Amino acid sequence: MVDKSIRIITIVGGGTAGWLTAGVIAAEHLSNSEQGIEVRLIESPDVSPIGVGEGTWPTMRGTLKKMGISETDFFRECDASFKQGAKFAKWVTGAENDAYYHPLVLPQGYNDINLVPFWQQHADKVSFADAVSFQGYLCERGLAPKQNTTPEYAHVANYAYHLDAGKFSHFLQKHCTEKLGVKHILDHVVAVNSHENGDIASVTTKKNGDVSGDLFIDCTGFHALLIGKHYQVPFVSKKHILFNDTALACHVPYTDEQSPIASHTISTGQSSGWIWDIGLPSRRGVGHVFSSKHISVENAEVELRDYLRLSRADIADSLAIRKIDINPGHRQVFWQNNCVAVGLAAGFLEPLEASALVLVELSAAMISEQLPVSRNVMDIVAKRFNDKFLYRWDRIIDFLKLHYVLTKRTDTAYWIDNCREESIPAGLQELLTLWRYESPWHQDFTQVDEIFPSASYQYVLYGMGFETHKRPTMRRSENGPLADMQFRKNSELTQKLLARLPTNRDLINKIRQYGLQKI
Repeated sequence: MVDKSIRIITIVGGGTAGWLTAGVIAAEHLSNSEQGIEVRLIESPDVSPIGVGEGTWPTMRGTLKKMGISETDFFRECDASFKQGAKFAKWVTGAENDAYYHPLVLPQGYNDINLVPFWQQHADKVSFADAVSFQGYLCERGLAPKQNTTPEYAHVANYAYHLDAGKFSHFLQKHCTEKLGVKHILDHVVAVNSHENGDIASVTTKKNGDVSGDLFIDCTGFHALLIGKHYQVPFVSKKHILFNDTALACHVPYTDEQSPIASHTISTGQSSGWIWDIGLPSRRGVGHVFSSKHISVENAEVELRDYLRLSRADIADSLAIRKIDINPGHRQVFWQNNCVAVGLAAGFLEPLEASALVLVELSAAMISEQLPVSRNVMDIVAKRFNDKFLYRWDRIIDFLKLHYVLTKRTDTAYWIDNCREESIPAGLQELLTLWRYESPWHQDFTQVDEIFPSASYQYVLYGMGFETHKRPTMRRSENGPLADMQFRKNSELTQKLLARLPTNRDLINKIRQYGLQKI
């Protein structure tokens, strides 16, 4: 084939993955102008999105801002709330008082000093997260991460979002088509047509005939219409590492419209999985993700309704529950010929730590930033993309597994099996051995844009009671005053923020009524 300029990008599939990807590319490549790249999105009118992923990372703030989206509009139209981290309950011992936080702020003074060795001297008096950050205290009080005078996307405490995935997709669709020039085609794809070199030339739709493109992006979810069914790219299962393969999800109304909104995700360990609990302004999204090898669907539902009974005994038995099958794993490669998979088409692991949406963001960003100028360089970009994302998926798998392997629970086979050596990736085993003697720090990871910083590993490790042995030969006395100063700073900042920040519900009410200041 003659080397061809990349002028038309055709996205097959909508939902959050499709519309986020369309928006990121269209905003950066001026799709609303004659000189820009044309972005088309084909969406089946009958396929409903999975719509479970309601948690994001702080990266979403930058993504929405780049797309030219008003944070005020986002809050008003997507039933969004603030997320400042995750609380893990009953993951260590299963006792009622067993809980720790993974906040979204870095430990105090993180670029200057590693506070772990100094905190360990007082570990029996204060949790690691509380000693080095203020965010756990904010979450316990249901406080927001900013004030209504703080401009859009700016923060006092780092934050992400909880949102209604269905409303978010519709909001993105409207913004992409009305503001960014994305062409929306509501139709069914019935065939995929190839060039002689194996590239996709076009997809055939029922009503609109053939829709061509220079680059195709597969956002067809678990169907994986292009990357899976057409290109037959193998799926690499990770079920031997991450056991959870089923989820039961439901929507839980509040007792009244001014009920407090949790400003963190709550993840509560169960006998053979865990329950997520996410607070939106209008409702809670609650679900039980579990291993069907270790518990039946019927018994998992009993555990879920028992959990719901703690807060809504009046309706716990009548709430409708939806079953979702999960196949933990990912494609062997994500970019094949002129087709790249984003979102569930690329793979899925489990809802823990909200990694699904951030992979969509990162994929869209790399496609947009390194968009091949012509077909001649596409294979080079594809190789870089595949290398980068295989690394990222591996690091996510390691980090998710970390939550399980540190448990001290032996009450069920599920928790025991999660700690078996054969289920733990070799790289994670090496790091755990290393961390017995030195705590995670900046040099432990090789990429400048690591998907989880070393601080996240610290929060999970020491939240779950991991011990790093003191090295007697290390001179620490000269850093003692600096460590004490950072602990004192964190304590002072905590008291200051507790006195000044509004509740999550109060701030969201004000955003809906008055809006946030524009930057």
